[in-house]
Amino acid sequence: MRSCDDIDEQALSYAEIKALCAGDPRIREKMDLDVQVAKLKVLRGDFQNQKYRLEDKLLKTFPEEIQKQKTRIAALQQDSQIAAAHPQDKENFCGMTIKGMVYDDKKAAGERLLLARQEMPNADMMLLGTYRCFELNIRFDSFKNEHQAVLRAELSYPVSLGDDARGNITRLDNTIDNFADRIADAENALQNLEQQKQAAEVEVAKPFAQEEELAEKSARLAELNALLNIDRDRSSSQDTPEESEETETPGTRPSVLAALGEKVNQPEPVKPFRSYYDKDGDAR
Repeated sequence: MRSCDDIDEQALSYAEIKALCAGDPRIREKMDLDVQVAKLKVLRGDFQNQKYRLEDKLLKTFPEEIQKQKTRIAALQQDSQIAAAHPQDKENFCGMTIKGMVYDDKKAAGERLLLARQEMPNADMMLLGTYRCFELNIRFDSFKNEHQAVLRAELSYPVSLGDDARGNITRLDNTIDNFADRIADAENALQNLEQQKQAAEVEVAKPFAQEEELAEKSARLAELNALLNIDRDRSSSQDTPEESEETETPGTRPSVLAALGEKVNQPEPVKPFRSYYDKDGDAR
Protein backbone atom coordinates (compact mmCIF):
# COMPACT_ATOMS: atom_id res chain seq x y z
CA MET A 1 0.00 0.00 0.00
CA ARG A 2 1.31 3.42 -0.92
CA SER A 3 1.77 6.22 1.55
CA CYS A 4 2.32 9.93 1.12
CA ASP A 5 6.08 9.52 1.49
CA ASP A 6 6.16 7.23 -1.56
CA ILE A 7 5.32 10.01 -4.04
CA ASP A 8 8.18 10.56 -6.47
CA GLU A 9 9.25 13.89 -7.89
CA GLN A 10 7.67 14.83 -11.20
CA ALA A 11 9.85 14.85 -14.29
CA LEU A 12 9.61 18.09 -16.23
CA SER A 13 9.39 18.31 -19.99
CA TYR A 14 11.66 20.54 -22.07
CA ALA A 15 8.94 23.16 -22.48
CA GLU A 16 8.25 23.17 -18.73
CA ILE A 17 11.94 23.55 -17.91
CA LYS A 18 12.15 26.38 -20.42
CA ALA A 19 9.13 28.06 -18.87
CA LEU A 20 10.53 27.54 -15.39
CA CYS A 21 13.82 29.15 -16.37
CA ALA A 22 11.84 32.02 -17.85
CA GLY A 23 10.18 32.56 -14.46
CA ASP A 24 6.72 31.27 -15.40
CA PRO A 25 4.82 30.99 -12.05
CA ARG A 26 2.47 28.40 -13.52
CA ILE A 27 5.24 25.80 -13.51
CA ARG A 28 5.85 26.23 -9.81
CA GLU A 29 2.13 26.06 -9.14
CA LYS A 30 1.84 22.91 -11.24
CA MET A 31 4.69 21.23 -9.37
CA ASP A 32 3.09 22.04 -6.00
CA LEU A 33 -0.31 20.82 -7.18
CA ASP A 34 1.18 17.57 -8.51
CA VAL A 35 2.47 16.73 -5.03
CA GLN A 36 -0.67 17.88 -3.21
CA VAL A 37 -3.07 16.02 -5.50
CA ALA A 38 -0.99 12.84 -5.28
CA LYS A 39 -1.00 13.00 -1.47
CA LEU A 40 -4.73 13.60 -1.36
CA LYS A 41 -5.33 10.62 -3.65
CA VAL A 42 -3.28 8.40 -1.35
CA LEU A 43 -5.26 9.63 1.65
CA ARG A 44 -8.52 8.98 -0.17
CA GLY A 45 -7.34 5.48 -1.08
CA ASP A 46 -6.55 4.73 2.58
CA PHE A 47 -9.95 6.11 3.56
CA GLN A 48 -11.73 3.91 1.04
CA ASN A 49 -9.81 0.80 2.12
CA GLN A 50 -10.76 1.41 5.74
CA LYS A 51 -14.35 1.98 4.67
CA TYR A 52 -14.41 -1.33 2.79
CA ARG A 53 -13.06 -3.15 5.86
CA LEU A 54 -15.77 -1.62 8.04
CA GLU A 55 -18.44 -2.60 5.51
CA ASP A 56 -17.19 -6.20 5.60
CA LYS A 57 -17.41 -6.17 9.40
CA LEU A 58 -20.92 -4.76 9.28
CA LEU A 59 -22.04 -7.40 6.79
CA LYS A 60 -20.35 -10.45 8.32
CA THR A 61 -18.13 -10.07 11.39
CA PHE A 62 -20.36 -8.06 13.71
CA PRO A 63 -23.55 -10.08 13.05
CA GLU A 64 -21.71 -13.36 13.65
CA GLU A 65 -19.97 -12.18 16.82
CA ILE A 66 -23.15 -10.65 18.22
CA GLN A 67 -25.11 -13.83 17.56
CA LYS A 68 -22.40 -15.96 19.20
CA GLN A 69 -22.42 -13.74 22.26
CA LYS A 70 -26.21 -13.87 22.54
CA THR A 71 -26.11 -17.66 22.28
CA ARG A 72 -23.44 -17.80 24.97
CA ILE A 73 -25.49 -15.60 27.31
CA ALA A 74 -28.54 -17.81 26.85
CA ALA A 75 -26.47 -20.94 27.58
CA LEU A 76 -24.93 -19.35 30.68
CA GLN A 77 -28.36 -18.42 31.97
CA GLN A 78 -29.58 -22.00 31.56
CA ASP A 79 -26.51 -23.38 33.33
CA SER A 80 -26.92 -20.86 36.12
CA GLN A 81 -30.44 -22.17 36.68
CA ILE A 82 -29.03 -25.70 37.05
CA ALA A 83 -26.50 -24.45 39.59
CA ALA A 84 -29.18 -22.56 41.51
CA ALA A 85 -31.40 -25.66 41.61
CA HIS A 86 -28.57 -27.78 43.08
CA PRO A 87 -26.78 -25.65 45.68
CA GLN A 88 -23.94 -26.85 47.83
CA ASP A 89 -24.49 -26.77 51.55
CA LYS A 90 -21.43 -25.60 53.43
CA GLU A 91 -22.01 -28.14 56.19
CA ASN A 92 -23.54 -31.06 54.30
CA PHE A 93 -21.86 -32.35 51.15
CA CYS A 94 -24.38 -32.86 48.33
CA GLY A 95 -22.55 -35.90 46.96
CA MET A 96 -20.61 -36.79 43.81
CA THR A 97 -21.11 -39.71 41.41
CA ILE A 98 -17.95 -41.23 39.93
CA LYS A 99 -18.18 -44.27 37.66
CA GLY A 100 -21.61 -45.21 39.00
CA MET A 101 -20.75 -44.87 42.69
CA VAL A 102 -22.10 -42.07 44.89
CA TYR A 103 -19.71 -40.47 47.36
CA ASP A 104 -21.49 -38.58 50.12
CA ASP A 105 -18.31 -37.58 51.92
CA LYS A 106 -16.41 -34.61 50.55
CA LYS A 107 -12.98 -36.01 51.35
CA ALA A 108 -13.80 -39.42 49.90
CA ALA A 109 -15.12 -37.83 46.72
CA GLY A 110 -11.98 -35.73 46.41
CA GLU A 111 -9.70 -38.73 46.88
CA ARG A 112 -11.63 -40.72 44.28
CA LEU A 113 -11.22 -37.82 41.88
CA LEU A 114 -7.45 -37.90 42.42
CA LEU A 115 -7.45 -41.64 41.79
CA ALA A 116 -9.35 -41.11 38.55
CA ARG A 117 -6.67 -38.68 37.51
CA GLN A 118 -4.02 -41.35 37.95
CA GLU A 119 -6.11 -43.93 36.10
CA MET A 120 -6.41 -41.87 32.92
CA PRO A 121 -5.25 -44.08 30.02
CA ASN A 122 -4.46 -41.12 27.74
CA ALA A 123 -4.92 -37.39 27.37
CA ASP A 124 -8.40 -37.64 25.84
CA MET A 125 -11.39 -36.44 27.82
CA MET A 126 -13.02 -39.17 29.88
CA LEU A 127 -16.48 -39.16 31.46
CA LEU A 128 -16.39 -39.77 35.23
CA GLY A 129 -19.91 -39.08 36.46
CA THR A 130 -21.91 -36.10 37.73
CA TYR A 131 -21.63 -33.35 40.30
CA ARG A 132 -24.47 -30.99 41.24
CA CYS A 133 -26.31 -32.12 38.10
CA PHE A 134 -23.37 -31.16 35.86
CA GLU A 135 -21.61 -33.79 33.80
CA LEU A 136 -18.18 -34.46 35.32
CA ASN A 137 -15.28 -35.23 32.98
CA ILE A 138 -11.52 -35.40 33.35
CA ARG A 139 -8.79 -34.63 30.81
CA PHE A 140 -5.14 -33.69 30.48
CA ASP A 141 -4.41 -30.27 28.99
CA SER A 142 -1.10 -30.65 27.17
CA PHE A 143 -0.86 -26.90 26.55
CA LYS A 144 -1.05 -26.06 30.26
CA ASN A 145 0.52 -29.39 31.24
CA GLU A 146 -2.11 -30.12 33.87
CA HIS A 147 -5.07 -32.39 34.61
CA GLN A 148 -8.48 -30.76 34.57
CA ALA A 149 -11.97 -31.66 35.67
CA VAL A 150 -14.50 -30.41 33.12
CA LEU A 151 -18.06 -29.59 34.19
CA ARG A 152 -20.49 -29.69 31.28
CA ALA A 153 -24.10 -28.67 30.70
CA GLU A 154 -24.92 -26.22 27.90
CA LEU A 155 -21.28 -25.08 28.02
CA SER A 156 -18.03 -26.56 29.35
CA TYR A 157 -16.14 -25.24 32.38
CA PRO A 158 -12.60 -26.59 32.96
CA VAL A 159 -11.21 -26.68 36.50
CA SER A 160 -7.53 -27.27 37.30
CA LEU A 161 -6.92 -30.25 39.58
CA GLY A 162 -4.33 -30.05 42.32
CA ASP A 163 -3.05 -32.59 44.83
CA ASP A 164 -5.43 -31.63 47.65
CA ALA A 165 -8.63 -33.73 47.69
CA ARG A 166 -10.82 -31.19 49.50
CA GLY A 167 -9.30 -28.31 47.56
CA ASN A 168 -10.39 -29.82 44.24
CA ILE A 169 -14.01 -30.06 45.45
CA THR A 170 -13.85 -26.41 46.55
CA ARG A 171 -12.63 -25.41 43.09
CA LEU A 172 -15.55 -27.21 41.48
CA ASP A 173 -18.00 -25.41 43.76
CA ASN A 174 -16.44 -22.02 43.04
CA THR A 175 -16.75 -22.65 39.30
CA ILE A 176 -20.42 -23.58 39.58
CA ASP A 177 -21.21 -20.63 41.85
CA ASN A 178 -19.56 -18.07 39.54
CA PHE A 179 -22.27 -17.80 36.88
CA ALA A 180 -23.30 -14.28 37.85
CA ASP A 181 -19.85 -12.93 36.94
CA ARG A 182 -19.75 -14.95 33.72
CA ILE A 183 -23.11 -13.61 32.60
CA ALA A 184 -22.10 -10.05 33.46
CA ASP A 185 -18.88 -10.37 31.44
CA ALA A 186 -20.77 -11.82 28.48
CA GLU A 187 -23.34 -9.02 28.57
CA ASN A 188 -20.56 -6.41 28.69
CA ALA A 189 -18.91 -8.06 25.70
CA LEU A 190 -22.22 -7.99 23.82
CA GLN A 191 -22.70 -4.32 24.64
CA ASN A 192 -19.19 -3.58 23.44
CA LEU A 193 -19.90 -5.32 20.13
CA GLU A 194 -23.10 -3.33 19.69
CA GLN A 195 -21.22 -0.08 20.30
CA GLN A 196 -18.52 -1.05 17.82
CA LYS A 197 -21.18 -1.82 15.24
CA GLN A 198 -22.86 1.55 15.75
CA ALA A 199 -19.53 3.37 15.51
CA ALA A 200 -18.73 1.49 12.29
CA GLU A 201 -22.09 2.49 10.80
CA VAL A 202 -21.34 6.14 11.56
CA GLU A 203 -17.85 5.93 10.02
CA VAL A 204 -19.10 4.21 6.86
CA ALA A 205 -21.65 6.97 6.29
CA LYS A 206 -18.98 9.69 6.43
CA PRO A 207 -17.57 11.00 3.12
CA PHE A 208 -13.90 11.66 2.52
CA ALA A 209 -13.19 14.83 4.49
CA GLN A 210 -10.90 16.34 1.84
CA GLU A 211 -12.95 15.37 -1.21
CA GLU A 212 -13.83 18.97 -2.07
CA GLU A 213 -10.21 20.08 -1.75
CA LEU A 214 -9.10 17.22 -3.99
CA ALA A 215 -11.69 18.13 -6.63
CA GLU A 216 -10.67 21.81 -6.65
CA LYS A 217 -6.95 21.12 -6.89
CA SER A 218 -7.45 18.43 -9.52
CA ALA A 219 -9.47 20.86 -11.65
CA ARG A 220 -6.82 23.56 -11.31
CA LEU A 221 -4.08 21.07 -12.17
CA ALA A 222 -5.95 19.97 -15.29
CA GLU A 223 -6.32 23.61 -16.29
CA LEU A 224 -2.60 24.26 -15.85
CA ASN A 225 -1.72 21.13 -17.80
CA ALA A 226 -3.91 22.29 -20.67
CA LEU A 227 -2.30 25.75 -20.69
CA LEU A 228 1.21 24.35 -20.53
CA ASN A 229 0.45 21.90 -23.34
CA ILE A 230 -0.56 24.83 -25.56
CA ASP A 231 2.66 26.65 -24.71
CA ARG A 232 4.63 23.46 -25.34
CA ASP A 233 3.14 23.15 -28.83
CA ARG A 234 3.98 26.77 -29.58
CA SER A 235 7.52 26.35 -28.31
CA SER A 236 8.02 23.24 -30.42
CA SER A 237 6.83 25.02 -33.56
CA GLN A 238 9.23 27.92 -32.95
CA ASP A 239 12.26 25.82 -32.08
CA THR A 240 11.93 23.37 -35.02
CA PRO A 241 13.10 24.88 -38.39
CA GLU A 242 10.99 24.23 -41.42
CA GLU A 243 12.61 21.82 -43.82
CA SER A 244 12.35 22.79 -47.49
CA GLU A 245 13.08 20.35 -50.20
CA GLU A 246 14.50 21.58 -53.47
CA THR A 247 12.54 20.18 -56.36
CA GLU A 248 13.68 20.16 -59.94
CA THR A 249 11.27 20.98 -62.68
CA PRO A 250 11.02 18.50 -65.53
CA GLY A 251 12.39 21.09 -67.97
CA THR A 252 15.66 21.60 -66.13
CA ARG A 253 16.56 17.93 -65.90
CA PRO A 254 18.59 16.49 -68.84
CA SER A 255 16.74 14.05 -71.05
CA VAL A 256 18.39 10.67 -71.40
CA LEU A 257 16.50 9.86 -74.62
CA ALA A 258 17.57 13.11 -76.22
CA ALA A 259 21.19 12.43 -75.40
CA LEU A 260 20.93 8.98 -76.92
CA GLY A 261 19.31 10.42 -80.08
CA GLU A 262 22.08 12.91 -80.56
CA LYS A 263 24.65 10.17 -80.20
CA VAL A 264 22.93 8.03 -82.84
CA ASN A 265 22.67 10.87 -85.40
CA GLN A 266 26.36 11.71 -85.18
CA PRO A 267 28.46 9.87 -87.85
CA GLU A 268 31.19 7.68 -86.57
CA PRO A 269 34.75 8.75 -87.61
CA VAL A 270 36.42 6.67 -90.35
CA LYS A 271 39.48 4.88 -89.12
CA PRO A 272 42.46 4.65 -91.60
CA PHE A 273 43.22 1.21 -93.11
CA ARG A 274 46.38 -0.35 -91.90
CA SER A 275 48.12 -3.36 -93.36
CA TYR A 276 49.14 -6.38 -91.44
CA TYR A 277 52.67 -5.40 -92.17
CA ASP A 278 54.27 -2.19 -91.24
CA LYS A 279 56.82 -0.42 -93.31
CA ASP A 280 59.52 -2.79 -92.07
CA GLY A 281 57.48 -5.83 -93.17
CA ASP A 282 56.95 -7.10 -89.61
CA ALA A 283 53.64 -8.65 -88.77
CA ARG A 284 51.55 -6.82 -86.24
